Amino acid sequence: MQLFTPHALVRPPEVSVLAGLPRQRPPFTVTVADGAGEAAYLALRREVFVAEQGLFAGDDRDDVDDDPRRRVLVARAPDGTVVGGVRLAPAVPGPDLGWWRGSRLVVRREARTLGGTGSALVRAACAHADELGALRFDATVQAANEVLFRRLGWERLRDVVVQGAPHVLVQHPTARVQRLVDATKAPLAGVLAALDTGPDALGGRGFRGDDGAPVPGSDLVAACDAILPSLVERDPEWAGWCAVLVNLNDLAAMGAEPVGILDALAAQDAAAARRIVSGLRAATDAWGVSVLGGHTQLGVAAALSVTALGRTADPVPAGGGRAGDVVSLTADLGGGWRPGHSGQWDSTSGRSREELRAMGSFVARSRPDAAKDVSMAGFVGTTGMLAEASGCAAEIDVAAVPRPAGAGVGDWFTCFPGFGMVTASRPGWRAEPAGPATTAACGRLVAGAGVSLRWPDGEVTRTVRDTVTGWGQA
Repeated sequence: MQLFTPHALVRPPEVSVLAGLPRQRPPFTVTVADGAGEAAYLALRREVFVAEQGLFAGDDRDDVDDDPRRRVLVARAPDGTVVGGVRLAPAVPGPDLGWWRGSRLVVRREARTLGGTGSALVRAACAHADELGALRFDATVQAANEVLFRRLGWERLRDVVVQGAPHVLVQHPTARVQRLVDATKAPLAGVLAALDTGPDALGGRGFRGDDGAPVPGSDLVAACDAILPSLVERDPEWAGWCAVLVNLNDLAAMGAEPVGILDALAAQDAAAARRIVSGLRAATDAWGVSVLGGHTQLGVAAALSVTALGRTADPVPAGGGRAGDVVSLTADLGGGWRPGHSGQWDSTSGRSREELRAMGSFVARSRPDAAKDVSMAGFVGTTGMLAEASGCAAEIDVAAVPRPAGAGVGDWFTCFPGFGMVTASRPGWRAEPAGPATTAACGRLVAGAGVSLRWPDGEVTRTVRDTVTGWGQA
């Protein structure tokens, strides 16, 4: 059971002058309700919404109470009495789209002076919505309570009427995608500014910040990725596989046919190095590419970096889009979450060479105006990078994005998939078959910067506030 203690009630560590004094217990704690807690919460709702406020006649239960996905949080006094509660659940029936709604916030009359019971319940609901993968979290609140939500950072959308009483639709600014973007991509322009010199630096004009870099004076494209040292340490075979996977996906995004790879690996000893190499070998066998050479060092901390070379006379840029273009996602929806690896969807380890090659050649055969491999920034962050390189913003239709049945929207939009390609092209562009991968139009490029999500009810929410990398248009 998860426990939430209101910030306002958290005591600082005791110092010597307080030694021996009894600790003060907070007047309430917020927990996920068990069966008895839910029953007490329902009784409290009837007491407040039916008997005290007269909003409902007889009972305030509705369909949300019967949704098995709902989560009820209750505030309990030190003696276990439920003094408040709130529920949250998907906002629409059917598959969860990452849109959750809070409702039926209630606090017992005598507890409304106990140090912010309502505020604590709202903060806890926001934390749980984030944990559940919500990319949109809203609520309709009584007009008198609007000030409470505004103080907690919620945004006012518009007036509504519920049960004949004035309410306000408010929205909590979820930040899951923005946090991921800030952690993985936002520092890039500043960190690499010293390298952005000359016409051929960082990919050259039109390809700056792309998945790979055209080699000047040739038809070669080079891509380079390093694997997290922690991954190399705990799962060296999978690290070797991923090092090949991410680089070949980078070449695929530019429409390049792989020529071979170079690896630089470091390990504590020969046994650890052999495990990394076994993963590299399994992946190169699967895709049918060769390791051309590289560098190996022993007696040091684990590390792995791979450079891939590909060939194309006409690379597809990430920055080739323009406002009005249709954004599509081509993704392999097979496979599942990689056990022990948060945020990684593994669809490639069970694919044949023919299937891997069909996906890898998709961009080369389809020739979109812009393409970018879904990377550590997830689908939304990668779409933001493509839009930024094209001098645009992006708007994504949440319900139109292809996703596996076993993945929630919040997790799928922010994960690293086995194969995922974001493309943008003029209306009427035709995607070629991509083997086992699925292609669907799911958005558009528009004027501005950042990424917004369009929901089935027509509401549009901003999920990436500005540019992703800071490099701007390629």
